[in-house]
Amino acid sequence: MAGATAPVQASVVLPAPQVSIKTHDAFFDHLRAHCGKSYEGKVAMNNPASSGFEGPLIMHVRKCSETELQIPFHVGDNHSRTWILTKTGSGISLKHDHRNADGTYDALTMYGGHTVDAGYDRVQSFPADAYSKEHFVELGLAVSNTNVWQMYIYPEVFTYRLIREGREFRVEFDLTKPVATPPTPWGYAD
Repeated sequence: MAGATAPVQASVVLPAPQVSIKTHDAFFDHLRAHCGKSYEGKVAMNNPASSGFEGPLIMHVRKCSETELQIPFHVGDNHSRTWILTKTGSGISLKHDHRNADGTYDALTMYGGHTVDAGYDRVQSFPADAYSKEHFVELGLAVSNTNVWQMYIYPEVFTYRLIREGREFRVEFDLTKPVATPPTPWGYAD
């Protein structure tokens, strides 16, 4: 037929599939199960000893989505630290968001690492990523280029651990006894 046009097919846009592996999903979900709760911790290892972690140590699993967890880590009256775990499609990213009391970013912020293997349902390791290594060098902290952060989430305890040659720091949080919610971390809004 002259002048007839072919029918236009409507295209359907499907959401991209969530790209993740079982151990990453399980780890993320074990931690996300604590959303909205806060727990007190104690320094279990600080070798060599360094100051700055005096006072109550409180973690608060504050904001949770399918792909991101925001976990402020309060040290006494210092509300500057927030751990941000993000599913990236190739693993899990850990970033340390450090803020000043006025909410501005600290000079040392957004450093962290990314999983490089499957890890385990309850344990993941985050070796320092390229951004962090460059950032550490810029700030004169090249010793931190070999940092590996680890997180362990078991039914009764959550552990945050930093290791590198000549340094180990570990805080263990008691998940059996939720505590009062701490203030909003610096630079964040409710």
